[in-house]
Parts: sequence; C-alpha cells; structure tokens
Amino acid sequence: MAAGPPGGGGGGGGAHALPYGGQVLVLWLAEAELRLRRTALRGGRFGGGSSGAFGLRGRRRDAAIVCCGCAAHAATGVLLPCVLLRGRKRSEAVEYLLLALHGSNRFELCCQFELDYELKEDVRLLDGPAVLWRHADRLFYISPGTSTVLSPPVQLSSVVWAGEVEGEGTVVLGVRTARLQEGEAEDGLSASDRAIWGTEFFGYAIEAQKMLASTCFMPHAYSRVVSAVHVCKSEMLKKQLRTSVVAVTHKNQLIWFQDGHPKGVCELPYEKPWSIKTAVTSGNHLLFIVSFASGNVCVVRSENLQVASKWQKVKSVLVDDFVGCGTDQLLLLFKDDSSTDLLSTFKITDLGKVNYESGINYKDDVPAAEGLQENGLLTIQALEKRLQAGLSSVLELQQHLGLKKRVLIESCRALIDLVEERSHILPTAKKEGLVSLWDDVENPPHSLSKEASSTSKVPDHFVEKLWQRVVGESLVVGVKLTESFSLSLSDVSLSLVVDQDFSSISPIIECRNKIIKLNKAFSALSVSSCQIEPPPKKMKLDLHSKNDLKNQVHKKCSKINLEGAKTVTAVTSLSPLLAFHCVCCVVLLHAKKQKHQNDGLQKSKKITLLCGKVLLSLEDISNGKYSVKMLRDNSYCTGSMEDILAVLAASMRFSFQIQSSDFTLTSVNSWLLGEMECTPFKECHDYMFCHKAGNVYGTVFNWTLKSPFEGVLMLFCRSLTVLFQCLHSLTKVLPPSCDVKLLKSGSKDVLTEQLALALEKEMLTSRTSLSSKESKAENSLRQNESGKKISDAPVASLLDSEDKVQQFRMKLQNEREESVLNMNQTMNGTLYQEMALKIAEAQLSSDMIVWRLSKS
Repeated sequence: MAAGPPGGGGGGGGAHALPYGGQVLVLWLAEAELRLRRTALRGGRFGGGSSGAFGLRGRRRDAAIVCCGCAAHAATGVLLPCVLLRGRKRSEAVEYLLLALHGSNRFELCCQFELDYELKEDVRLLDGPAVLWRHADRLFYISPGTSTVLSPPVQLSSVVWAGEVEGEGTVVLGVRTARLQEGEAEDGLSASDRAIWGTEFFGYAIEAQKMLASTCFMPHAYSRVVSAVHVCKSEMLKKQLRTSVVAVTHKNQLIWFQDGHPKGVCELPYEKPWSIKTAVTSGNHLLFIVSFASGNVCVVRSENLQVASKWQKVKSVLVDDFVGCGTDQLLLLFKDDSSTDLLSTFKITDLGKVNYESGINYKDDVPAAEGLQENGLLTIQALEKRLQAGLSSVLELQQHLGLKKRVLIESCRALIDLVEERSHILPTAKKEGLVSLWDDVENPPHSLSKEASSTSKVPDHFVEKLWQRVVGESLVVGVKLTESFSLSLSDVSLSLVVDQDFSSISPIIECRNKIIKLNKAFSALSVSSCQIEPPPKKMKLDLHSKNDLKNQVHKKCSKINLEGAKTVTAVTSLSPLLAFHCVCCVVLLHAKKQKHQNDGLQKSKKITLLCGKVLLSLEDISNGKYSVKMLRDNSYCTGSMEDILAVLAASMRFSFQIQSSDFTLTSVNSWLLGEMECTPFKECHDYMFCHKAGNVYGTVFNWTLKSPFEGVLMLFCRSLTVLFQCLHSLTKVLPPSCDVKLLKSGSKDVLTEQLALALEKEMLTSRTSLSSKESKAENSLRQNESGKKISDAPVASLLDSEDKVQQFRMKLQNEREESVLNMNQTMNGTLYQEMALKIAEAQLSSDMIVWRLSKS
C-alpha cells in the first residue's frame, strides 16, 4: 500500500485506518507508543473491539507512520496487517521499523534499517513482509529474508504497480527512459513506441532478478500518461503470461487492458487520479475505485466502464466485508473538521442493497449486519441439505451400478459354466437385494456338508499380469489379478518355489511381510497393513531332497482384504537367489475361495493357484532388465505402475501427523518440491519421488493436508538412516511450535471407520445365523398346529360322558407336549460349527481393530 497523496488523510502523526477481516484497525502515535484500536460495525456505528500498543523507547520526537497495509507473512503464510514507522532522526541517518500485527494484538518487529535520506517516493508494502521504495531513480527493497537493503540494477522514473505474478513471484512495473540498445527491443512496434514517446514500461522480477516483457501488461505508448496501475489477473498459459490490467492516466481516463491490448476507456469526472482499487460486490460485480488528489472518489463498473457513483471531500476509502455478508463493500471516510475521530463521518455501500451512513440508527432496519449473518447461516444450512440429498442420490446410483455389475459377472459365470458343461447355481434373491418372483427353496442342514465336499474348478484366466522388479537388495514379484476373480478371495499370500532343477545348495532366506493395497483409481493408491506384521523370520531350505518335485523358497503370509485390490506382491532378499547364477521360480497364490450359502452363511475353502514362472539370471540383473526406471519428464516422474508398486513394497513405511497451532503448513509442500527435489508420479499424482542426490534418492512421499494447520506425511524409505535424514531436513523448515507425531497403527479416523464396519458385520452375522433357525422352528410349529388342531365340531360330542371328557384331556395334554418339543428343537452339529466359526471370525476382526486403535 502506497503512502497517501498530498493533502490525504492522516499525515505522519495522524490516525491511519486499515481494513482487516471485516474490522477497521485505527493506528496512531501517542505518548511514545504506536497504538491500535480494533473497531467493527455495530448498530450503524463503529465501536467495541480490543486495543494494543508498541513502545517506541526514545523515538517519540521524530516518530511517524509512513504507510500501512496487509501482507502475507513468509513464515506462516497468513495475511497480517503491517505498519512502516519512521524512528529517530540523526544528522546522518534516519531509522525505519517494519512491524507486523498478530491476532493477539502483539506487534512483531520484522525489519529495522537506517537510511541517509527519508522515504518519500513510491513506498509500498509487499508480501514477506517487505518494503519497496524509489529514490534517486533507483529501486530499493528490504525484507526479513534479505536482512539488508538491496538495490536491483535498474533505473526508473516511477513505480506504477508492485505485487505477485503467477510463475514470477514479486514483480515491479515501472517507467523509465527509453533505451534503444541493440538486442533490447522486443519487436518492431515496441522500438517505434520507444522512439516516439521517449519512455517505456518495464517489468522486473525481484526474486528471479530478471527483466520481463512489459508489453504483456500495456503498450509503451501509455508510459508517459499512466499514473497508477492495478493488475486484476495474471496467469501462465502455455508458457505465456496472460494479464488483465486497469490503469488511470493524467488525461483523466481509466483504461482496461487485456493481454497488453486496450479493451475499453472511461472518462473520469475529476482531475489528477492517483490510485485505483478493486472490489467484488454482491452479484459478483467488479468495481474500480479511483481516488483523486483533490480528495474526490469515483466508482466505475467493469461491465460497461461507466461511472456509477462519485463523492467529494473523502479522507480515505477502504474495501472489505464490513457487514459480514460474504462480499466486498466500500467504506468512505469523509473529512470532518468538527471531530477528531477518524470514523465519525462515514458511508458504507456496495452500490446495491447495502447502504449505511453515520448518524443513523440501524438497529431495526433490514438488512442489518446480524440479519445478513443469519441469512448466510440459513443459506449454508439449505446448501448442506441439498448436498446431503445429492450424496444420497449418488449412493443410490452407485448401488444400482454395483447391482448391474454383479448381474453381468453372474451372467458371464453362467455362460462359462454352460460352455464347460457344468451346472450353475444362481444366487438367492436376498443376497442380491432383489425381490424373488418365485419361492426360493432353502437347503436342509445336511446339504451344507454335502456342498462342502464338492469342489469347483478355478477359472483359467485369473492372472492379468505377472511381473518382477529388482529394487536395491530385494526382489519384488507382483501378481495382478482380474477384477472379478479377486473380489471372491480373502487371506491372500504368495509363495516363490524354486524349481527342482536348481536344487544344488541350501541358502537361508530372510523373510519380511509387506502388504500393498491398490484401489481401482490410480489417484487413490494406498499402501497399508491390514494386520500387524509378525517379526522377520528365517527359514532354512532343504534343496537336496529328491522326493519333493519343488522346494519352497519364500512364503508370504499376508492377511489382506482384497475388496478394491487387484495386485498382490511378494518381497524377498535377492542375494541368496543370485548364488544360483540362473534360477527359475514358480509363483503360487494361496487364498480362501468364498462361497455364500442359501441360509446366509459364508464358507471358504483354501486353494493354491499357479500364477506362472519367473526366471532370474545374474546377466539380466547386470544389464538392468528388471531395474526400476524413475525418470523426470517436465514436472512429473515417469515410472510405470509396476515400478511404483515395487518401490513401495520394498520400502519401509512411516506415517507422521504434523500439527501447528499458530502457523499454516505451506512450508511442507515447498520443502518437498524444493529442498527434496520431488516430482509427483505421472500415474499417481498423490505420491512424489525424491530425485535429490545422496542417500535420500528414491524415497517416496505422500503429503495430505486435513486442514491448513494439520496434515499427514507418509514416507517410504529403504532404511532408518534415510528416515532420520529426511526428518532432520524437515524440522529445519517447520515452525518451532509444530508437533510431529508418529502414527504406529494407522490414522484414527480410518481405524474408527473400519471398527464401525466390523461391528456392523459382526451384528449381521449373528442375526443371520440365528434367525434362520428360529424361522424353521416357527414354521414347524405352525404346521403341527394346523395339522393336529382339535376342531370345534367334534368337541361337543366328546363331552357327553365322563370317559370321553378324560380322553379329551389326555389328547390335549399330548398336543401341548408336542408343541414344547417343537419349540426346543436341537441344532445340527455341522450347522452349529459353521455358525460358531463365522461369529468367531467376525469377533476376531473387531477385536484386532480395537487393539490397533488403542495403539494409535
């Protein structure tokens, strides 16, 4: 924010007003202190709020406020109010202090510097915070990062704008004398403009320390007449800067430029415009607010470039959401000689429904600030209900699509069974959530054991791809299953079995577990352990036995739920296998095939499937045939999905929860892209590969922000040494108050959701198992009652004599005993075993998740 114009409000020792978060901050100097008062609109008046102060200590006599504005703090990324103060004057130097105001009304001293002159020309506050100014046709700036005053090698006659430009950082637009040196002209038109007008625009990037093509902002021909510029939009498209710029000129004109070309002109009602601001009001209307040196202000609408309103004797104009309606309003502070209060005479307007003026009581008027906030709350509630309704529709659509998919899969299975001349058993209607068009006949209890003894053939084409990779000292073998087949498996593990022709020596192989879960969408890749991993084991192999056709080298006992997963991996040490020089391994997949019974129970059968063979030779490894290839392609890492899975499987996984109460965590992403030289995978953008030379090369990171102040960092590294190096580097960029916590058993939110699902499954299992038996007992009782019920017709004839009455009583007693026996039926032993096993498995799954949740 530049210093005020001649005759503007405030002066050095006067009060300054600054908008921030819907409030107005009033700053002034009094009794050797910089004082602050926060005010907000209440009932048509500015009042209330808190206050603060900053002691000047010996700088009282010469102290003055140079300028104030809002700038992003480099350490936290939070937008804070900033004040530039002039301190004591000495014969040879003038002292300046740059202060930042925090939420607790505490002032932070960001910079302190001395100059041999006073700041008077083109003083601006930038993000950092930083101070930029012009003196003797030179540009100067200082920030907490530089700690000293720097001067770029450019000369200029004025600064018309300074701010952030996408892809370039902080950029300064200025005017200087035209230079027609060889090779400097951008094109023929620019050279002619310079020759005619004698001056030119120039753009300079502070951080990159380079000149920019200024003609993308506006032509050089306007350099003599422009007094102020505001860059409304800047973005980089196809390596070319696109801009939208509005400028005011000494010719009393407002000109709108698009990509350096004028698109419209508006004649201004007053002379000597010196600044321009923008405001986005209700209805997404963009307004240009132009201030004049005489104290006048006008507003121009961007839709038609016409003057919408104008005011005179304005001390200052501020832009913010003062009434809390979610859009900008203008706060006009008028000159009032009868009052020393800066906010005594004001007007708030958005040139629409919002209009406030000082001296009027708005408690009963609508819309008031409270009414607007209440309307906003009601709008949010309505939007939440619409969002919930939309979510319900999406869930119903997903269920419908899932049902269609199951029908197609079942149709394919029926067709395969028909071709292979096998009998096909259709699933029950209850299993698919449908209404049966005919009565489903339930199987009797003895059919359960009969069906358990039968075996079904496994589909021939269940392996979509078998691959292998060498990652460091490990061999990774992966099996990608077809989607329809993987959904019917559980408790999956892989085994590598050495062929009998290679049984010459007996190595000892170190085994360790690694579970990789891959969702269908590449962008949702996740690596997790569904069960706690057992400690590493060592297994001695007897490869001299001639009785066994094949000998097991390595078995992966990984409990994994394959819902949504299609790839299973096995990791083993590479060096023992290289002793064979050339070895062939058979890949076996061990799993449980799940089947649904008519009575609602689910049985499983252990199966072992042949996936294929992998051939490993020392020559192929030396030539890099199975090496992981991670190359940079512009801003991405071009590793294949198999390469990504191999790196993740062979690495050690650690998750850290990072929380900060005072600062945002924008520095973590900058640390990954900058210090660690990471690039995201092209196949999976959520995960980033580290290209930095040294031990950390090959480390994979996943950074997930839950909120601006909390996130989870996941690391996949090959050793603890690499982990400690990464954490040491990370702690240097994190704020001091940051809390880093190791997540041992996974995220609590994920575990809580898994526990809810497990408890629901346990409840449904118990209810399904017991309800089937109860329904059978009730059906049997109804049949007995309907078949043996004593009719009303013969009862009268049975009461003729005492013998007949006694006979009637005995018959009634027998029926009662039969009814009791029907209610106390025994359960088939096989059926009871299946029910008990199913309930125990569901309870064990719930208990494991509770244990993991207690450890997290």
